[in-house]
Amino acid sequence: MEDTYQVIVVGAGFAGKTVAKELGRKGIPVLLIDANNYHQFQPLLYQVATSQIGVSAIARPLRSIFRRMGKVRVLTADVASVDAANRTVTTADGETHRAQILVVAPGAVPNFFNTPGAEEHAYPLYSVTDATRLGAKLTHLLDEADREPGGSVDVVVVGGGPTGVETAGAMAENVKFVVPKYFSPELAARCRVHLVDMIPTVLNAFSEKSQQYTRKRLTKIGVQLHLGVGVTEVRDDGVTLADGTVIPTRVVVWAGGLKAGGIIADSGLKQGRGGRIDVRPDLTAPDVEGVYVLGDAANMTDSTGAALPQLGSVAQQAGKWAARNIQADLTGGTRLPFKYLDKGYMAMIGRGAAVAEIGRQRIQLQGPLAFVSWLLVHLALLSGFQQKLRALFSWLNGYIIHSPAQVVVGRPE
Repeated sequence: MEDTYQVIVVGAGFAGKTVAKELGRKGIPVLLIDANNYHQFQPLLYQVATSQIGVSAIARPLRSIFRRMGKVRVLTADVASVDAANRTVTTADGETHRAQILVVAPGAVPNFFNTPGAEEHAYPLYSVTDATRLGAKLTHLLDEADREPGGSVDVVVVGGGPTGVETAGAMAENVKFVVPKYFSPELAARCRVHLVDMIPTVLNAFSEKSQQYTRKRLTKIGVQLHLGVGVTEVRDDGVTLADGTVIPTRVVVWAGGLKAGGIIADSGLKQGRGGRIDVRPDLTAPDVEGVYVLGDAANMTDSTGAALPQLGSVAQQAGKWAARNIQADLTGGTRLPFKYLDKGYMAMIGRGAAVAEIGRQRIQLQGPLAFVSWLLVHLALLSGFQQKLRALFSWLNGYIIHSPAQVVVGRPE
């Protein structure tokens, strides 16, 4: 069975949700397909994993987002395949949907770079499921260590980008403040957090000043840095580094990069760096008509031809721009090349500590001011009033009295 829609959007991440919302506001019929019935705020997944906020603060039901947009239909289904040439989407139940205009924004999958054992034993951090699975494992190990004389929990975070830095910082703060309060100071003293990256610095896209501040802050809160050395093997009981160092651990968090998933590989579109699609300046896919590729599935450039980072802000802006171009397609107008407004970079390192480089001029902030800026920006970007309120309460509760906001109830795998 096949049905036809004016616009089909595959994926309800930052880009997919935004393009569907913009088109829905214009009264343009849209079918939005995602495996989950919610939109997740990906930059805060590490806070779910470390019990700083609850799932309800970062996950908002899609039907709640689009409840007043009668032209947007939300379909919860696994996408089995995308045929870009024919602009069709086939779901796992065998249903095929054809689009006049197809938007492909299915996100990405972790890139383990063929590291032996990483896919089997490491914990990625790209979805709500990933975050709750990691949180359950950490909670189980702490409970287990608390029962055993001399028990401890060591965590290795692989990747020195924003996700890795923020995750390592949050875990180290838990060891410093939460574990002594809810378990014992003796257990906290035996726990370790390691951050590993083959690049000899952290936050490679940031300035040297921000990098130095981040290294000092991570070290101050107890993170052991292993920089300029890669991971050669991940096992269920530890990791081996390229210099021969073996770090015993039962939790390896993989924040080492992303690549396009199988849907993109089988779509018929030519893949570029990271398996993503090198889109045209107007965000359309090359060699086919009526297909847009957005978010982590696309390699996008700015007006100068420089590659844009895989950030939520880029995806959101691309979604808005694509919606304008799609409206032009449907009304006989002219598509325009994407113009990205560079808002800069931010990364939190723990309570009262962050780095921010704002705007094209890269106005640099470190410390409490950057920390407050980080909180305000992420609060503004969260989808939905209830989500904003829950996050704000959790942050006030966590950063002032160090009380975990997330109650982990699942058993680890």
